[in-house]
Amino acid sequence: MLRLILAAIACLLVCNGGQAQQSRFDSLPDAPSQTQAPTTTPQTANPIQGGVEIFKLLQQKSLVFPDLATNGGQLSSRQKFELAANNSIALSTIGAAAIGAAYGQAINSPSGYHQGAEGYGKRFGADMARATSDNMFGTFLLASALHQDPRFYVKKNLSFKQSLEYAAVRLFITRSDSGEREVNYSGLIGPLMGEGLANAYYPDENRTVGSTFTRYASDLGWKFGGNLLRQYWPSINRRLRLVPESSPTSGAAGNNP
Repeated sequence: MLRLILAAIACLLVCNGGQAQQSRFDSLPDAPSQTQAPTTTPQTANPIQGGVEIFKLLQQKSLVFPDLATNGGQLSSRQKFELAANNSIALSTIGAAAIGAAYGQAINSPSGYHQGAEGYGKRFGADMARATSDNMFGTFLLASALHQDPRFYVKKNLSFKQSLEYAAVRLFITRSDSGEREVNYSGLIGPLMGEGLANAYYPDENRTVGSTFTRYASDLGWKFGGNLLRQYWPSINRRLRLVPESSPTSGAAGNNP
């Protein structure tokens, strides 16, 4: 019952927030053009890792942000599940969990995990589990049921202020599978459901409603920061050559979700 109430509150907030966006965000980005997938695949000794890498290569996915859109085609439910799985083990997810666990260690949150190497390990594991739950609920289950596109469409030629606005709008507005602009229910309710599930394995003193909402607010903050980094990631990666991966095709600069 608590999850349903929280989800309803989130939906109401989202609906109000989505209607208040500026007019330049009233349309979705143009669908990126289809790209040719490489005909060769990297060799690897680990069959599990190899399977993940082959899927990423075929889909032209970013190794850091697998949810960067590379074409405008609709994703099937299976592809959304694969995307959720890739997001859960992406370098960005692991890095965010490592940083989040370090911050939690510094402020002793959740307090039930205490300090030391064991406490850090529990925090890191909990953050990875929360991210996986968010992806499975939001990127896969809700996105499939509501026919929403969980990918992020990079926009070119935006000023820093416009990029900040775009990153914020993307929290509340997304594309449907058919390309229409609509409230991002899957992206907002997904993490809330994930935090409800986290109460099953969090320490007893950190399972309160207040703690759940605090974690949820933190999730939205991380999503905003992640959206902003996604917007600049192709340029950052191209200039610094951090990871050898294909850059996503951009939508038109003048249209935003």
